[in-house]
Amino acid sequence: MEEMTYEKAGVSIAREERGIRGIKLLLEKTFKFREGKVGEVFTSLGHYANLITLGDFYVAFTMDGVGSKILVAEELKKYGTIGIDLVAMNVNDLICVGAEPVAMVDYIAMQKIDENMMKEIAYGIYEGAKKAGIAIVGGETATLPEMIAGIGENCFDLVGAAIGIVKKEEIVTGEKIRPGDVVLGLASSGIHSNGLTLARKVLPKNMWVDLLKPTRIYVKEFLELRGKFEILGAAHITGGGFRNLLRLGSYGFYLDNMPDPPMIFKKIKELGNVSNKEMYKTFNMGVGFCIITSKQDAEKILLEYGERFKIRKLGEVIDEKEVRIKVGDEEIILK
Repeated sequence: MEEMTYEKAGVSIAREERGIRGIKLLLEKTFKFREGKVGEVFTSLGHYANLITLGDFYVAFTMDGVGSKILVAEELKKYGTIGIDLVAMNVNDLICVGAEPVAMVDYIAMQKIDENMMKEIAYGIYEGAKKAGIAIVGGETATLPEMIAGIGENCFDLVGAAIGIVKKEEIVTGEKIRPGDVVLGLASSGIHSNGLTLARKVLPKNMWVDLLKPTRIYVKEFLELRGKFEILGAAHITGGGFRNLLRLGSYGFYLDNMPDPPMIFKKIKELGNVSNKEMYKTFNMGVGFCIITSKQDAEKILLEYGERFKIRKLGEVIDEKEVRIKVGDEEIILK
């Protein structure tokens, strides 16, 4: 059987990164429009969320959608949880810079308006907002019959934008990370909302219901940990898998204590003949969020919160800027 990859399935992370690099310089030139004013930009593009100044606080902004998980919802005609994914994909990015998520707006574009389907989607958004402790303060609905195409007649796209706040002295940038610091992983609830283009290509439709399990929201756990310990870095493990860790600081990561992947990932690997390297650079493999902290704090976190928050030590920070993952006798290197 030919080996399946994310790129063969239709998604090229490398091409996406090149596309982002192509527009980043132009977008960053806009930062000068706010220099010396309220709303001056603090960080460059490329982190999980960007920050602007507002008095003693930074306001964090992010925007994300649900991706091709929508096609799974359309195929199964189950829309009640997809809104949780929308909230999760945004708020989990905000906490990566230390921000407390505050509010969000959503955008629903439909081939044609279906009131019952919209109510189901809205219920999921409500449930996600409750888990994250945020307000949904507005949004937009569009009917686009010539633009929106999916499965069947009730096709839609779902996107959101969220803001959070963080005191200036509490931001998390990854700049303090040093070799020897510890990488802790919080368990995922399943596939979350990335890699679905590959998963749909290899999994039979009788397994697609497993793909709809909503993304875990880590806001309350993160804020509690941040209130008691120094969090040096945080990474939401989404598209790009564990390469997401390379967004943090100037060093690399050696992960030699990964969990046994949940069954959904084993089935994708088996049925798609997907290599371990491809799996770990595409999916969360059972770890949806990582935090980096000192050895001393890591021991305390594991002792007090390990079981309750489903946290395990994954590995440590290393000098070389790469992610090395030990899987059985194999060592995977992601750059």
